[in-house]
Amino acid sequence: MLSHPVAEGAELRALEPWRAEEFYEFVVRSGSHLAPWMPWATDIDDVAKAALWLQGYADDQARDGRRVYGIWLDGLLVGGAGFATFDARTGNCSLGAWLAPEARGRGLVTRAVRLMTEWAFDTRGMSRVEWSAATGNIRSIAVAKRLGMEREGVLRSALTLGIRHDVEVWSLVTDGG
Repeated sequence: MLSHPVAEGAELRALEPWRAEEFYEFVVRSGSHLAPWMPWATDIDDVAKAALWLQGYADDQARDGRRVYGIWLDGLLVGGAGFATFDARTGNCSLGAWLAPEARGRGLVTRAVRLMTEWAFDTRGMSRVEWSAATGNIRSIAVAKRLGMEREGVLRSALTLGIRHDVEVWSLVTDGG
C-alpha cells in the first residue's frame, strides 16, 4: 500500500524517513493538540528526531513489522495512522491514528483506518486488529465504534502521558477469532 485515496482531495500514503521535514512541520503545527494522547508529539522537537522516529518504523516495516502512513489533505500532511504492532506470525496487529484539528469532521481517520484494517485482514491474513485509546480520548473511541470494533475492557492506569490514564481496548477479529 503506497498511496490510496480516502476522500475528495485526501490520500493515505507511506510516511517514510525522507518526509521527516514535512512530518516535523506537522508536529510543530499540531503538537500541542496531539500531546495529551501521543507521547511522540513532545519528543519530536527537531527534524533529526522526526527522521529517527520515521526510520524506526521503516526498519520495522522492512522486517514485516509495524508501519506508519500519513494522511494528506490537498497536498498537506494533516495526520497519520500506523500499525503500532504488526505480527504476521500470530495474525495480531494494533492500530493508532492522529489528526490535526483543522482536518477533523471529514471522516479521514475512520476511512484511513478502515482501509488499513481491510488490508490487514484481506491481504495479510490477520486474525485480530486491536485499537487502544485513553478513556478520555472520546474522538479515538468514536473511531473504534464507527469501525464496528468490540470493546474488550479497560486497562487501569496503563498509559502515562504526564498523568496516568486508563486505556480502553477495542478489537475486530475474523469469524474464527
